[in-house]
Amino acid sequence: ARALLNFISVLVIACPCALGLATPTAVMVGTGLGAESGILIKGGESLENAYRLTTVVFDKTGTLTRGEPEVTDTMAAEGSSPEEVLRIAMALEAVSEHPLARAVLAKGERESVRVEPVEGFTAVSGLGIKAIRSGKPCLLGNRRFMEAQGAALGPLEGAADRLAAEGKTVVFVAEAGRVVGVMGFSDLPKPSAKEAVAALKGMGLGVVMITGDNASTAKAMGAALGIDRILAEVLPGDKAEEVRRLRAGGEAVAMVGDGINDAPALAAADIGIAIGAGTDVAIEASDITLMKEDLAGVPQAIRLSFATMRTIRQNLFWAFIYNIIGIPIAAGVLYPAWGILLNPEYAAAAMAMSSVSVVGNSLRLRRTWRRVGHSSIQPPNM
Repeated sequence: ARALLNFISVLVIACPCALGLATPTAVMVGTGLGAESGILIKGGESLENAYRLTTVVFDKTGTLTRGEPEVTDTMAAEGSSPEEVLRIAMALEAVSEHPLARAVLAKGERESVRVEPVEGFTAVSGLGIKAIRSGKPCLLGNRRFMEAQGAALGPLEGAADRLAAEGKTVVFVAEAGRVVGVMGFSDLPKPSAKEAVAALKGMGLGVVMITGDNASTAKAMGAALGIDRILAEVLPGDKAEEVRRLRAGGEAVAMVGDGINDAPALAAADIGIAIGAGTDVAIEASDITLMKEDLAGVPQAIRLSFATMRTIRQNLFWAFIYNIIGIPIAAGVLYPAWGILLNPEYAAAAMAMSSVSVVGNSLRLRRTWRRVGHSSIQPPNM
């Protein structure tokens, strides 16, 4: 009779319900809290990967900055004029899909400059564009593009360096093989960018900015935001390779971006974080989507992963403790010394209590997150 009693007690108390509930209940609460804060998380694997992060890589344009560049400077070489430089730029940008095109066209519209037709338009990703205007070959792009096309920068090189040192994006305009002008573009950082970078650094994470801008422009922007590690002059197609290189160096990498050019890099990272206002392709390639433009959501999402993983570990601890203690007692380990047997009804109560404690601890995450506040949740010692 005692053997049958022990058998039933062991069978009841060994039910793995608590172990089965430990992870999914915490993930359910964590993803629910994220959704309430405008952070959409694609399940438990994304939370686990975010918990292991060591480095966060930000794309510059449209992610760290507003993505609304403005033309601040138009300089012309000898024999040309700022108005002529703007006309050439408008003619080429009128058929371009680059974010800077809107800024050029907006400036031309304000100055009542008419858009002229072009022929043979060609765009070279990450470098520039070229076309035929009024029978003359015209170029618009960065320094590397001009050098590759054999267009000498001439006296404008110094002006371009000064603009870059001010943190402005520099674009050269060339006609008939000669650089006739240079334009400076300014794109203001998002209000939350600097705070987000500081918060990530405070969590012990490295922060990297990746951009196609030249080194001087990138360093000036990085200094303004408190970012020391800069990957400059990276072509759109090479961003994913840079992310893979960081991972190969032993870093667990999150990539934050918003554009279609960021999608391969988002997919290549341990965690891809897309800005909700970005393209559908970027959102599809990401593991976490921020529904707001506020970059404070990046450290908030990572803190949430820390809190969720901590809760999962606590749940697993209590589930195992119940079994480690309960199963030997149910098997009769205390009977020879003290004559104690665990009746099946008590075994059932202990089993139910283990499940209730796991669920209750998961729900406690919701109360803690709301009461203590997101910013106080710090990463564990890893």
